[in-house]
Amino acid sequence: MVQMRQALEAKSERGDPLSEPRTFEDFFAEERNRLLRALFLLTGNAQEAEEIMQDAFLEVWERWDRVSAMESPVGYLFRTALNRHRSGVRRALRAARRVIRSAEGGDDFARADERDALARALTKLPSRQRAAIVLTELLGYEAKTAAAMLGVRDATVRSLASRARVGLRNELEENDA
Repeated sequence: MVQMRQALEAKSERGDPLSEPRTFEDFFAEERNRLLRALFLLTGNAQEAEEIMQDAFLEVWERWDRVSAMESPVGYLFRTALNRHRSGVRRALRAARRVIRSAEGGDDFARADERDALARALTKLPSRQRAAIVLTELLGYEAKTAAAMLGVRDATVRSLASRARVGLRNELEENDA
């Protein structure tokens, strides 16, 4: 028991990375560069990596009394940083979607008319063609998956969907004329 305690104290004195720092300042000094390098590899941008790192350390500092008692404060730090990065990516995607939607125009009535015309044209297709086109084009299933759902071969689904596209195109062109 005495030997184990002496070994742990010796590791602690040598700065073994497995031993946990006693103060937040020590923790920050020991983990800053490693986290920054990891975040730079993740983001590819030094400024963004620095900002995420600062936010993560700030969150850890605010909870240091609980974090320092954890089995792995380093793990908590890295998880916090990764969560910050993911949140930023999600925020950017939402903003991009809003910009794209606003750039597409705001004629909701025209889009509703187009959806209505498509729905009407779909009803005029034979049921197998309608099922094939809905599964592959509107719901995004692969031909193999759609074939399993319909109980036919892949080639049959592709053929039905192709004929449905021609039928839809003809029907929609007639309505535009």
